[in-house]
Amino acid sequence: MIETLLDAIGQSAVGTFIAENAVAFPWIEVAHVLSIVVVFGSILLVDLRLMGVAGRDYPPLALSRTILPITWTAFVCAAITGALLFTSNPYGYFENTAFRAKMLLLVLAGLNMLVFHLLTMRGGRVNDGPGPLPVGARVAGLLSVSLWLAVIACGRWIGFTMAPF
Repeated sequence: MIETLLDAIGQSAVGTFIAENAVAFPWIEVAHVLSIVVVFGSILLVDLRLMGVAGRDYPPLALSRTILPITWTAFVCAAITGALLFTSNPYGYFENTAFRAKMLLLVLAGLNMLVFHLLTMRGGRVNDGPGPLPVGARVAGLLSVSLWLAVIACGRWIGFTMAPF
């Protein structure tokens, strides 16, 4: 079943175009990398505040409300461009250990965010004033930064371990 799906993706008009066009893959990859830069940069701002490393005078909830729309927009762009890159060589990506690790790390980063927002932010454990935050918030920030750095490292590793098409 997975082979049928991978075949369909690779033989699609989009997959064929990206695999055969000399400039499509590089331009999509540039858009993907720039999207990831914005995702990580915006998440880093919030995580540094959560960890108490920077921005201690900024209310964490207000900072999150300001930054997260940018993060989500960039994440959607990264997901779309990543999916487009995948179509150029679905078997190559699917079988690549770094790609699989990246996907797992993305899920873990999402779970970290979900747990943090549901248990810590909405649970009233984070005040919206200046100063240090509870240990749970600091741990969530550190875990988030660590997971996203690992996602980025795996993404780069994909480029070093396989041909694009």
